[in-house]
Amino acid sequence: MNNRNLKLGFEYLQTVIQGRLQHYLSGNQNGKEEPDYEIPTFRTLEEDGTSFTKFVNHYDLSTDELVILLLSLVPHIYPQFFEPIIGEFLPQGGDFPEFGGIKGLHHRGLIPTGETALFILCGRNLDRRFNVQRILLGDHIFSRYNIIRLEESKLGEPIMSGRLLIDQDYLNLFTMGYISIPKMSASFPAQHLTTKLEWSDMVLNPSTAKQLKDIEVWVRYNPKLFQEWGMERKLKPGFRALFYGPPGTGKTLAANLIGKNTGKPIFRVDLSQMVSKYIGETEKNLSNLFDKAKNKDWILFFDEADAIFGKRTNAKDAHDKYANQEVSYLLQRIEDFPGLTILASNFKGNIDAAFLRRFNACIFFPLPQPEERIKLWKKAFPAQVAFSPEVNFNQIAQKYEVTGANIMNIVHFVCLQAMQSNTHQISLDSIEEGILKEFTKVGKQMPSS
Repeated sequence: MNNRNLKLGFEYLQTVIQGRLQHYLSGNQNGKEEPDYEIPTFRTLEEDGTSFTKFVNHYDLSTDELVILLLSLVPHIYPQFFEPIIGEFLPQGGDFPEFGGIKGLHHRGLIPTGETALFILCGRNLDRRFNVQRILLGDHIFSRYNIIRLEESKLGEPIMSGRLLIDQDYLNLFTMGYISIPKMSASFPAQHLTTKLEWSDMVLNPSTAKQLKDIEVWVRYNPKLFQEWGMERKLKPGFRALFYGPPGTGKTLAANLIGKNTGKPIFRVDLSQMVSKYIGETEKNLSNLFDKAKNKDWILFFDEADAIFGKRTNAKDAHDKYANQEVSYLLQRIEDFPGLTILASNFKGNIDAAFLRRFNACIFFPLPQPEERIKLWKKAFPAQVAFSPEVNFNQIAQKYEVTGANIMNIVHFVCLQAMQSNTHQISLDSIEEGILKEFTKVGKQMPSS
């Protein structure tokens, strides 16, 4: 990877800081106001295929924007970048509050803050300071696309004293050339879903299948509808779908396949990790998730959504009041999310009617009928196995009401038993033993012969 332009950027940043320090300190020594320091212009970058160059050229970054971007990057690449430069002008050391910056808990170098950017770019020039503040505090591409943000300062401290924080995805993009898929963690309670299956592996009710294809159409063509046909002024940007039906009927797999077939990463959100007993923490967790997903072209999948979107009751105490606030906050973030959001529930009736009105689609995943169960049984077994003469999938499908997930569990058990017996032949007894285990697990009675 050719990082020549990024290296030139840091050399430029060093030159800018040295010029600002020389101008500022010489003015202090003379005891008079010097003419404002004119920051040198960074030369136009020749395209080299790197993400850094593409980003700078695509957005045609101004000098102020480029310096802020480089300041946010530098601690991650050159931890001791600032100390030698400051030491050149202050060889005796000492406190230099004008420069801003803080020390981290583990990082030993200086971490630039908003004050650092103001000093380097503006010195004492008040008008320039207000203009630069607008980059960090206003509706700028840095905040709009969650690229760089100014850390919220502690109560009572100057607003520009917060650190300049670059999003981890953009840090990876500029340094490694790609954005990695985030791993599930306490700070990112969502799991990236993948599957090796295709739509042909699913057996769906025709109405369900048609509605799922309609969602794929939205994912593929909605950007064109907004950008080329000008509908962004008339329609909300996102799409909200509810998948409901008994467990094991394919809700998660269907969501997974929508992501796979449209090339969009899909993340299953763990609501149990999102909801906190501490007031305000749930909103913070949700905010972190949606801020991370914003402008990433992701699909968010909320499984067992009725855990938080269930029917609300009258607020009898403070706990109920804040629980309702959390739900309202989540609903608002989902409505504002520009991508596809899918919520899954076992029962549509569990979802508050006020929420249902906000969905673009409510798709029912029914229990498979006998003719669908026949297809599921036949698709589930590997090609390597053979069946005893008494195995009749038509009869099995008629007799046993099972879901696709049940069938896969049964087939898994039966195939392992066959391997243990060193045979490729599957018997009816083995299949019915697997069915019994599955029924027992969920407390369901086997049908009489």
